[in-house]
Amino acid sequence: MATDHILTLLIAERDKLNKAIDALGGSAKPAGRPAKSHAAPAATAPRVAAAPKKKKRKPLTAAQKKAHSDRMKAFWAARRKKQTKA
Repeated sequence: MATDHILTLLIAERDKLNKAIDALGGSAKPAGRPAKSHAAPAATAPRVAAAPKKKKRKPLTAAQKKAHSDRMKAFWAARRKKQTKA
């Protein structure tokens, strides 16, 4: 075999091993966000539609607040009672 042919085979094998080592050990490049120079310019980036506004809840009246409070007090009392029985 010619020396040149052996040399190309060894270089190819070295490249395969380097790729395998990089895949197993991770890349030497730092993980995270790429630098600004690599990012797409803002002018050419597609615009994203604005998110729809969430519906606001109507405020509770004093009577509704009291009713809710009474319901929750009864709920927690029943839960405490059930817990002591068990």
